[in-house]
Amino acid sequence: MNIFGIGLPEMAVIAAIALLVFGPKRLPEMGKTLGKTLKGFQSASQEFEKEFRQVIDPEPTVSAASVAESPISALPPPSETVVTAPAVPATPLSVSTEAD
Repeated sequence: MNIFGIGLPEMAVIAAIALLVFGPKRLPEMGKTLGKTLKGFQSASQEFEKEFRQVIDPEPTVSAASVAESPISALPPPSETVVTAPAVPATPLSVSTEAD
């Protein structure tokens, strides 16, 4: 067991020194706090990785089943008819302003 280049004998010495410095009452509290800190760091790291992957690959994958269930797929295909605007007259319209 080699963590950060520290073997089992070195870890036992560090634990013994921590027990002497902090005492048997505070050592479990410190271990619990350290565990919560590491868990928070791990969840933040996973959330960062998730957001990073979303930025890299923004297109969600769509399965054939979800497309078949989509209400859009139940619509008929669009018509091929092209609608054009009415033609504009070549001469301007005259407006009569005569008073009766």
